[in-house]
Amino acid sequence: MENITFKFADLHRHGPAFYNFLRLRKEVFVDELGWDVPHDDEVEMDQYDTPVAHYSLVLSGGAVVGGARAMSTEAIWGPNTYMLRDAHRGKLEHIPPTVLPDEIASPQVWECTRLVISSRLTTNDERRTCLRLIVDGLVEQARARGAETLICLSSHALMRTLRQLGYEVRRIGPSYRNDEDGRMYAVLAMPAEFSTARRADWVPVHSLPVAPAATIAARAL
Repeated sequence: MENITFKFADLHRHGPAFYNFLRLRKEVFVDELGWDVPHDDEVEMDQYDTPVAHYSLVLSGGAVVGGARAMSTEAIWGPNTYMLRDAHRGKLEHIPPTVLPDEIASPQVWECTRLVISSRLTTNDERRTCLRLIVDGLVEQARARGAETLICLSSHALMRTLRQLGYEVRRIGPSYRNDEDGRMYAVLAMPAEFSTARRADWVPVHSLPVAPAATIAARAL
């Protein structure tokens, strides 16, 4: 599996990957979970897929098997900000305003949404690897733009898996049961730091035969 990251303006550089990500979202969120979100017969796409969005996708054999979206909590596009802030303001029917205790609008905090992994990945190892690649891709993009913290609305089960992968995840709001899929969700937060596996791939500068001012990182995916 391999990770690709891009902002909305660059999605054309990756062929059909973005559109296939929308297909996967429809397959999981609409067909499997029954969410009431904008879609047609092929794809799911909502009001937050805009030029302020960034994406982290995972490919296997050229097929999109996972992905997620991220944006700054200062993001504004038309009448919308970001998902959790709009929910806090009572604008989203299926997310209670209380889920985010306080409004957040900071370039140091980014929101991650639409995390999805294909059911075609059937083993725990495959799904954990896919999740790690997605989240490390989100961290990479957010850190490059000054972010220090990531937040997301997610299930309790995902929080446990993220912790096992080395992300320091904590809950920052009350839980609620989604009236569409029956699952328990809460807002999670974590430092914009890579997984244990990704951190292990970073090579200390002093161990390399380069100029002292150079910064070198080795990444093996």
